[in-house]
Order: sequence, then structure tokens, then C-alpha cells
Amino acid sequence: MSNYFIDTNSKQITFTDNRFYRTEDGKSVPSVTTILQAYPKDAHFFQWLKQVGEDADNIRDEAGRRGSIVHSLTERYDAGEEITLLTQSGEIGYKLSEWAMFERYVDFRDCHPLEVIHSEFNMISERLNFAGTIDRVITLNGKNYLVDIKTSNAMHDFYWLQLQAYKRLLWEHYDSDKVVDGVAILWLNAKTRTYGKAGAIQGPGWQLLIRETANEQNDWELFLATQKLWTAQNQGLQPRQLTYKLNHKL
Repeated sequence: MSNYFIDTNSKQITFTDNRFYRTEDGKSVPSVTTILQAYPKDAHFFQWLKQVGEDADNIRDEAGRRGSIVHSLTERYDAGEEITLLTQSGEIGYKLSEWAMFERYVDFRDCHPLEVIHSEFNMISERLNFAGTIDRVITLNGKNYLVDIKTSNAMHDFYWLQLQAYKRLLWEHYDSDKVVDGVAILWLNAKTRTYGKAGAIQGPGWQLLIRETANEQNDWELFLATQKLWTAQNQGLQPRQLTYKLNHKL
């Protein structure tokens, strides 16, 4: 999803608030990740905040930038593009931490042949009043999984709530609750050191975590509770927009 639109008639570009998605009739609905900002923070978060202090915003922004780059690399790779570390001038084009995570994704795909059904799939629901971008829907070992790619230092409980919201978007899109057999997170910053025992889907630094079906209904109910809390906190909130001219001449 682009967070801008260009009006060639008025020669303007408008950047929209990336916390929201626009429906076909112009209505704005919040993203799933925006809603999950209302999910209560645990003690570990406040301890981290105390340790990093004023650097918290910079660390958050850098983590977001790194995640965006890794997502882009994996998407391009799945589309069949050859991905290179070096630029045309022979310089290193990515931070080594970014490239390491991308190589873990390649390792995952090499070890576990799969079919990609959807990649970076934008979905919007006026009925559910939220939207989001699904990283992958894949077929692996004869089953369909909704997969979210994570590059964070830790696994957070609300990640599973995010996946349940995405799952409902898929259900609505296909008008069926049989689209996927389960949800999973591909963690590209895992603490794993080996490929694990037989049946494990992991490798050095990466791990595919599949959610137990028994937990999914509770995850969905917690998302709905968080959505209700976010709505109560943000009554009347409208997305910000910035508009600029496409060109200027003295």
C-alpha cells in the first residue's frame, strides 16, 4: 500500500497517514498495528524504556526501518528477483544485520520448499473497521499458513492478536473460514543456533513458530478487546495529510 497519491491535474502529491488505510469510497480505517498500540505494555517494556531512556525513539525508528528493508528484500526474492549485497559501484548496499536476516529467510526457503500464495497482500474491511498488509500466505507441508515475518529482538504476545485480525480479513476476502489451516510467525532474529530435532522448522537465527489452534479464539477475543480500547481512546481521530506541489519554478 502506498502512503501517498499523486494528482497530476493539480500537480500535487499528498502523503497520507500510514496508520490508516483508505477504502474505495474514501473512508479511513485504522491499521491492525495501529489498533494494537493500545495493547497494555508489560513490565519488560518499561524496564527497557528505563534502560534506554532518551534513545527509545531512535531505537524504535531504526528497528522499523530495518524491518521494512528486510521485508522488501524477502518480497523481491519471492518475486524471482536476484538480490545482491553490492551496489553497481561495488559498495555494500545494506547493513550487515539486514543482510543477515535476509539470508536467514533464504535459508528457511532452501530448507523447506513452499508455495507462496500471497505476498504483501493489502486488505481493508469496512465491516471489521480495520485493515492490514499480510506478509505471506504459503503452502508448506500440505497446509496453508498465514505467516507474518518478524525481525524484532523478542517475541511479543500481541503478535498473535495481529495474525488473528489478518486471518479475519482473509476470511472476509474469500467469504470462507477455510482459507488457511493456521497462523505462524517467521522470526528472523531468533535465538536458535541449530536446525533442531526432526520436525522442527528452524535454523541458525531463524524459526517458524506455528500457533496452536486452541489459542486462536482467545487471541481473537483479546484483539477485539484491544480494538474497543483503542476506539475509546481515539474517538474522532482523523488521519493526517500533507500536500506538496510536484514542482516549482522561480
